[in-house]
Amino acid sequence: MLHIPLLRHGKPYTSIETTTLLHHATGAHIAQVSLANPGLIRRDIHRMNYNSIESFTVRDLLSIAKKAATLFSTASLPLGNESQSFNDYIRQLSATTGMPYSYCRDNAAKIFRVLDELDVIIAGLTRGFDLSILDQGFGYDHGRTLSWQRQARTFGAVLPSNSPGVHSLWIPAFALKTPLILKPGREEPWTPWRIIQSLIAAGAPPEAFGFYPADHAGSGEILNTTDRSMLFGDAATTRLWASDPRVELHGPGYSKVILGEDAADHFADYVETIASSIAANGGRSCINASAVYTPKNADALAAALAQKLSTIRALPAEDPNAQIAAFSNPDTASRMNSAIDALLATDPASAQDLTLQLRGTPRLQTLGRCAYLLRTIIRSSPTHPIPHREYPFPFATPIESP
Repeated sequence: MLHIPLLRHGKPYTSIETTTLLHHATGAHIAQVSLANPGLIRRDIHRMNYNSIESFTVRDLLSIAKKAATLFSTASLPLGNESQSFNDYIRQLSATTGMPYSYCRDNAAKIFRVLDELDVIIAGLTRGFDLSILDQGFGYDHGRTLSWQRQARTFGAVLPSNSPGVHSLWIPAFALKTPLILKPGREEPWTPWRIIQSLIAAGAPPEAFGFYPADHAGSGEILNTTDRSMLFGDAATTRLWASDPRVELHGPGYSKVILGEDAADHFADYVETIASSIAANGGRSCINASAVYTPKNADALAAALAQKLSTIRALPAEDPNAQIAAFSNPDTASRMNSAIDALLATDPASAQDLTLQLRGTPRLQTLGRCAYLLRTIIRSSPTHPIPHREYPFPFATPIESP
């Protein structure tokens, strides 16, 4: 069986403790993954070789990232003791996350673009000043004398399994000469591993990368030990780190669509945009809208959204028409479905599932051992508790409110 090792300063390492990744649909064993314990992670972070990446200029690293973009999307790259083609990557990513192949490719395209256009992103982060200032610590730009002081020697990321596109968020740290310590999501080691391998193949120093699948204790060690970090998780997970200024939090998005008085009468012009805001990427992104606020015409808007989104059905991930992601753990889908039904039951008069009425089939669907939650539009009053909930599938509540 395929084995995914740790990367300790860029070198593969097989640990005694492992976990097994299963295919979401068949239950077949896909890969065995080495796990890192907190002591190993802490020791490796303290021993990171900063000079390995400091010896490159920022321009050098941006050139490496551009080469890595093509390698990420086309090359066969190392994966444990085997080689992984891009098609292998798409197949394996879908197998353990339940995402349709089409969504996996869409997210891979986002990562390609970030790597390919990293120079544009860094220009935005630095407001366009001469990047040689980052190499020598000071310099002159448009008549100004500028200097800078590094705030972090190491950057950590505790990553999710919900959507591969989020991995583009930590890539800029590489161009800013910061060694990376990554803890992948349990079902999604594929993307951060492949990004690292594409960067190394393009000329990046292997010593600048740490890859540490781990449990919650290992995640905490990364956040505690690195100088700066980002954390992805639910509200309960991110709340624990809310007072730590070193940790950038990526929790539930609570993203909304708001129609003003000038747009509410023309809601039909925006149904397509609103629907895609709710359902794009399988509803798994933190920027997916979970509520739609309008000062009037909420009933008609909700009906239009329900009509548009209620026709999509559950299909196998490899089907080119698949638009709904399976839950790799069917119990998770079942619990979410029960929670939604329980909330609806608290006040049935002020919240109705319009998509359920149109479909005539339950929200929770099974296909073999897979579980799916079908797209859901619930017309709700502002006082009902359900508009304040977030779920990782296409779910939104249109609300009429001033």
